[in-house]
Amino acid sequence: MLPLAVSNGDVILIIFFATLPVAALAFALGAGKALGEIGKGQFAIDEDPLADEGGGAPASAVREEEIRQLLEAKAYRQRERGQEPLDVDAELEKILAAETPTDLAADPQLVEEVRQLVVARNARRLRKGQEPLDVETEIERQLRDLENLGQ
Repeated sequence: MLPLAVSNGDVILIIFFATLPVAALAFALGAGKALGEIGKGQFAIDEDPLADEGGGAPASAVREEEIRQLLEAKAYRQRERGQEPLDVDAELEKILAAETPTDLAADPQLVEEVRQLVVARNARRLRKGQEPLDVETEIERQLRDLENLGQ
């Protein structure tokens, strides 16, 4: 019989192709678990830090504090450059006053647009055999919902 001669390159290829399915299976099982853990852990953020959860400060107070910090940083930079720093409290009041919600019921065009939507909704309800909504009550509810969108 002739002795079977195997070169070093052949041995490497045999080992490679023998371990390839085992490595692929181990990777697939391990990667599935790792993929499920993405976005979790001690450094994950699962909630909105500005959301009011009832136990901490309300979102508006947190927002006001962040705006104050930004204004204080701006004043500090101006002071460092030798400029006249801005008045943080006055600037904060000006920003907060500009962001106070307005009364949407005071806008006649918006009220008329909401009225048209309510009338169209009532027409659809009538076609379905449902009872129509009270137009004025529904307009007030829609305007209240619109005013509360930013909060």
